[in-house]
Amino acid sequence: MIISKTPFRMSFFGGGTDMPSFFNEYGGSVISTTFDKYCYLSVRHLPPFMPYYSELVYSRFERVNDINDIEHPAIREAMRMLDIHEIRLTYEADLPARTGLGTSSTFAVGMLNSFYALKGKYVGKRKLAEDAIYLERELCKESGGWQDQIAAAFGGLNRIDFTDNNFQVTPIIIHPDRKKLLNDSLLMFFTGISRFSSDIQKDTMSNQQDKIAQLKEMLSLVDDAQNILQDKHSDMNEFGRLLHHTWELKRKTGGKITNTSIDNLYERGLKAGALGGKLLGAGGGGFLLFYVEPDKKEAVLKELDELMNVPFKFEDEGTTIVHYNPIVYIPRKELNLNFD
Repeated sequence: MIISKTPFRMSFFGGGTDMPSFFNEYGGSVISTTFDKYCYLSVRHLPPFMPYYSELVYSRFERVNDINDIEHPAIREAMRMLDIHEIRLTYEADLPARTGLGTSSTFAVGMLNSFYALKGKYVGKRKLAEDAIYLERELCKESGGWQDQIAAAFGGLNRIDFTDNNFQVTPIIIHPDRKKLLNDSLLMFFTGISRFSSDIQKDTMSNQQDKIAQLKEMLSLVDDAQNILQDKHSDMNEFGRLLHHTWELKRKTGGKITNTSIDNLYERGLKAGALGGKLLGAGGGGFLLFYVEPDKKEAVLKELDELMNVPFKFEDEGTTIVHYNPIVYIPRKELNLNFD
């Protein structure tokens, strides 16, 4: 059995500029971090006496006798891509899917990591990110950017730059005390709303020409945010105020980014003491992030007490194999077994 552990991510600045349609013309950059909430994928080859060829357990349960019958597009296409057969795959996660934390891409990265390990291969983080991008964007034809796959693969607090169908990951090096202050100043709430980020992205893409100016300004904020983080003399609260600015820009880039309920929650958080915040991911629901000075966190928690607060700590590992115990795999057809 192989078990992979892959972190979810939160994106602070530059979201939307990681779309190839934008960054191949204007360049793109994001600042994001992974944190200590994970998805776990266990994969093993099925014993040959099972009366089915693959068993898949995620939000649904599938037993199939042919790869072509698999309904989950990412699993089906990944198995085809890496020539994987006769498996039991089980997915578990610390947080719900479709909530703005890059869950589908985290799943893709963790699955590919597990599949390669099942074949006895070690694959570097860049290869895993590139394969996950290819799987989701090309094979599964899902709309979206590139940052989620890269963050899940590499882990950590990073600046990711995009240009000419390529990317570069640069860790943001800051003093541990300053990094802890950033972590301690963030509150994350679950709005209870789930959505498909690809649907939000399609709405955003349909009006792309109207959004170029906003995306360019959002891109310019990445340098400002990095300077705040790395300059030990900068007031960290400026990071929170900049989050507010980027959210005001983001919410103008599509009709499905926000709604009256989300706007009301956000305004209540600000009135209770938050300096800024944003919906994580493409928008439309999921998790709401606030930057709050530590001495004002209780007031914000009290104001939004109907929402679930999810404490978290930053993490730096990215996807890992936490259990590796492969078995010798002999294809069932070579054993001349027939259950028809």
